[in-house]
Amino acid sequence: MAYLNLYKANLEHNYTFLTRLFEEHGLSWGVVSKLLCGNKKYLKLLIELGIREIHDSRISNLRRIKELEPGVQTVYIKPPARGSISNIISFADVSMNTEYYTLKLLSDEAVRQQKQHKVIIMVETGDLREGVMGENLVNFYEKVFDLPNIEVIGLGTNLNCLHGVMPSQDKLVQLSLYKQIIELKFNRSIPWISGGTSVTVPLLFSKQIPRGINHFRVGEILYFGLNLFTNQTVEGMRDDVFELFTEIIEITRKPMVPIGEMAANPQGQVHEVDSTLFGQYSCRAILDVGLLDIDPKYLILEGHDFEVVGASSDMLVIDLGQNERGYKVGDVIPFKLRYMGALSVLNSYYVEKRIA
Repeated sequence: MAYLNLYKANLEHNYTFLTRLFEEHGLSWGVVSKLLCGNKKYLKLLIELGIREIHDSRISNLRRIKELEPGVQTVYIKPPARGSISNIISFADVSMNTEYYTLKLLSDEAVRQQKQHKVIIMVETGDLREGVMGENLVNFYEKVFDLPNIEVIGLGTNLNCLHGVMPSQDKLVQLSLYKQIIELKFNRSIPWISGGTSVTVPLLFSKQIPRGINHFRVGEILYFGLNLFTNQTVEGMRDDVFELFTEIIEITRKPMVPIGEMAANPQGQVHEVDSTLFGQYSCRAILDVGLLDIDPKYLILEGHDFEVVGASSDMLVIDLGQNERGYKVGDVIPFKLRYMGALSVLNSYYVEKRIA
């Protein structure tokens, strides 16, 4: 049976590394938990580490965090949908916003619930996902700060998540300048300039974070220790917080090319036959995970001496060559994962989640 291990000591190691890093630079930060897909055991681990600000894109996950520890500040990190407004006010202390229409709904609901709701206005800086266009920001803010029970506590931006636009010193300076313009024009303080995500952390190492940036929200670098500029593990961090374990459920010597008339498989793919492999055989193993759990391209094969042939909904096929290592049915094969692979596995009902 396939299962996923979260190594508590390795997570704590990375958390300690980042805590020291941000403290050295005088930065506040929160942890993005959306990767954990609301897993109660894993969310509890975050809280036990001492984290007191958790960000997520699913309101059901924020509800679970509040059930575990009401004192944690929860941040909803995508523009809210109209049908979620009541729950946003109930379970998110802070939300990220880009639409006045939505903010008016949040204001009305906050008044009904007799709560003060904090918001971060997201600013477009080039990646073309969420964000108010810079030329519209002053007028947008002017309308927002009159809304009852709404407190603008920050300006933020998001990069690299859609088109792959990387953060830069210039883009972060631009965000800081928006803060200065608004504060001077309206004589109001904006405490957070939330320009930092996991992809921005490497700019700290090269001292390219402008002084105005004072808040980070990070997930991927905490769980994978990955420098997203170099795709290498950050020196001093761990890349093995998560590990997927799969079991061999069949192993058989088979032809290396399929036999028969070819058509599209259920994924719409038409397999191209390599005629040079006709008549050749190798050992193929079937593992007990499939596309319902993970896309094979997000498995890290470093350290393994086999190739992934492909996957169906519930099974993954690997080519062991002549099986020189002597794999057999029942053997367990571990994999480290890329971020999107871990996200799929954590969202899979069929893979057991463990703490090691």
